[in-house]
Amino acid sequence: MASSSEPKPSAAHGPTDVAAYTRSLDCVHCGLCLPTCPTYQVLGVEADSPRGRIYLMRALAEGRVQDPQAIRPFLDRCLDCRACETACPSGVRYGEILETTRAELERQRPAPAVASRLARFLLRHVVARQGRVRFAFTLLRAAEVLGLKWLAGKLRLIPKHALAIAPPVPNRRERAPLPTGLHTPPAGTARRGIKVALFTGCIMEPMFGRVNRATLRLLLANGFDVEVPAAQRCCGALLVHAGLPEPARELARANLTAFADAEFVINNSAGCGCAMKEYGHLLGTADGKAFAAKCRDISEFLAAQGLSAPPAPRPLRAAYDDPCHLCHGQGVRSQPRQLLAQVPELQLVQHDKPEDCCGSAGIYNLLQPEVAEPIGQRKAAALVASGARAVVTGNPGCMMQIQSHLRRAGSDIAVMHPVELLLPAE
Repeated sequence: MASSSEPKPSAAHGPTDVAAYTRSLDCVHCGLCLPTCPTYQVLGVEADSPRGRIYLMRALAEGRVQDPQAIRPFLDRCLDCRACETACPSGVRYGEILETTRAELERQRPAPAVASRLARFLLRHVVARQGRVRFAFTLLRAAEVLGLKWLAGKLRLIPKHALAIAPPVPNRRERAPLPTGLHTPPAGTARRGIKVALFTGCIMEPMFGRVNRATLRLLLANGFDVEVPAAQRCCGALLVHAGLPEPARELARANLTAFADAEFVINNSAGCGCAMKEYGHLLGTADGKAFAAKCRDISEFLAAQGLSAPPAPRPLRAAYDDPCHLCHGQGVRSQPRQLLAQVPELQLVQHDKPEDCCGSAGIYNLLQPEVAEPIGQRKAAALVASGARAVVTGNPGCMMQIQSHLRRAGSDIAVMHPVELLLPAE
């Protein structure tokens, strides 16, 4: 609690900023967050650590920052991975403070850089609209087939790091969305009497359609009825991280309606799942909190319910890598490992610091490549040293980032989603 002698938030700032300011007072500046922070590990600068950023955000809330945009680069360099929240003995809700402050800076004056403007446009008008996302990936696929992607790289029309991160766009069949409506377990399958709703995501669908299909098949094989709502929208995570909460709230309200009848909302993307579990905070309503309480990561749900369909044998050495927004954001750590331990012949191997960020963080690796590169390289090196032949992780951004850095390191280690290893034999 703040004492009466402590500075108070500036009257120029709104009630949301007062709430963020109050949360910042929980930080006792002990420094236990520093070794866990990816940007501090790379840059070694206090202002690029959680503790340093809280100092800056607190000074902004108190009106002690003459030019609010001066602190923006330090906040932009944060991956919002939440590792500091896991390390913090005081329970500081750093993610909420950061996202609130980013929204305030964006409200005062949007970042003028061309990359920032382009990112805001794409987030608002493409990523947040599934139909446009599908069309965009159709164009990207055509560009690849025609050799335009290669030509754009040769002419340096697309940054080299952006070309390195993105894997080839799957063909049309792979990008096909799941059929909407109710799906029932195959004949002869013991039904659980539980109906779940599946969130398909705006990146999982066109880039990892195989994972969505595997998720649906896995749920059905284990006796669950699965609804795929046609009216579902983007989760809004990237908009929130970019300081654009209002369009994110629009998407959240649409999802509340689309999933209104669901007992459980199942997610196979850690970033999306974390965002949807925080709809109570985003919307500030009882309906938002009730929706958040229904959300489950696929591994969290199956670990609680148990597998009734034994996974097929997988003679493979695999390393599980924790997505930040699953372990730090949702507190889901043991469940994926518990499930993978049930796969016959699968050998799980350890690697160094599996909860360290890989450097993806949504579109961070596109906007902040100078910091994301060494973080990704460190992750790839740890995975190669483990002797694993497959990396298992449950987030699309992590899958792309890890695969990119493994390939650049000369490794052919496969990158997979947990559900792909949990499927029963056909």
